[in-house]
Amino acid sequence: MVAVADYGGNEIIDLNQYPWPFEENSVAEISASHVLEHLDDFNHVVTEIWRICEPGALVDVAVPFFLSTKFYSEPDHRIPFGIRSFDNYEFIGERKLRFYEQWKLKWRTNYESDAQFLIESKRFHFSNFAVLSWLDRIINLEPVIFERFFATLLTPEEVYFRLRVVGKAGDQPLG
Repeated sequence: MVAVADYGGNEIIDLNQYPWPFEENSVAEISASHVLEHLDDFNHVVTEIWRICEPGALVDVAVPFFLSTKFYSEPDHRIPFGIRSFDNYEFIGERKLRFYEQWKLKWRTNYESDAQFLIESKRFHFSNFAVLSWLDRIINLEPVIFERFFATLLTPEEVYFRLRVVGKAGDQPLG
């Protein structure tokens, strides 16, 4: 059972029911702040976001990092997020891949979804305490390497993504 408090003027929909009640290519921008981790099926969510967004739409995502108490201390969090959570849906194009990206591409799966995004940024946010904000610069120098080797020592609170919808009819060539 999902409980939602509506204070008037809002359309309440169940984001775990597909398809979502939005037309294809009808959304220019999505801001999902601490929403996606509550849903049941990551692939369905990503595919629906891509379906309803118009070509070139921006998708900003803020989620708790899976090792953070912001994720694991909340029993209603369902989807864990790391720095590479959207990598299986990343549009590669002609971009030169780093060594670990070449390896991961070999094992990539997007569960046969058509969804593709240009990952404009992916970064960690360490803490909301101002005195610790300088750590954001350090952990984001190379976030994939940081996550793999150091995130259990200095655990970030959140992961932020900025995605651009690509791979649709009407897309402008990226270049």
